[in-house]
Amino acid sequence: MTATRSAGIPQGRPFTVDDLEAMPDDGNRYELIDGMLVVSPAPGTRHQKILFQLAVALNAVCPNGLHVFPAPFAVRMTSTTELQPDVLVAREEDLTEKLLSAAPVLAVEVLLPSSVINDLNNKKAAYERMGVPSYWVVDPQAPSIVVFELVDGRYEQAAEVKDSDVLSVERPFPVRIVPRELLGTLAS
Repeated sequence: MTATRSAGIPQGRPFTVDDLEAMPDDGNRYELIDGMLVVSPAPGTRHQKILFQLAVALNAVCPNGLHVFPAPFAVRMTSTTELQPDVLVAREEDLTEKLLSAAPVLAVEVLLPSSVINDLNNKKAAYERMGVPSYWVVDPQAPSIVVFELVDGRYEQAAEVKDSDVLSVERPFPVRIVPRELLGTLAS
């Protein structure tokens, strides 16, 4: 039998989604990657502005049958992996009332200084294993967007745009995004 401390931290086993539900509502984001707990602090102004503006821009051109969700909205693939992309696009038939139990068609992470290594390595690898066709990484400080597309089960960088350059993609649906415009008046 596996022992668990009274604080709810499992000992001698990977974290599970049941453990996530016991985490405090303290403003941090709690996610799981292969049983490893990932804790992210509350995001700042630029992060939230970009997350909101990107969700609005994607939603404006999102076709029927797909839905755009900003975080927090869980993607739960197994009992030891649950992620909350900053923005995701999901097929309607894959949604439940509480979460997404299949790979989204697009996962977007907006970088925080504390999340760069995790977003560019661990989360990218997890999304790749899940079979997420498109993964975008947005840097609110630059501002820039790097697009990865799944090709033969591996991510390949498909585009990178900076500042006032235009990102024009066809997947998961046609959209044009200018990174600097996602900051609104914060860009000045």
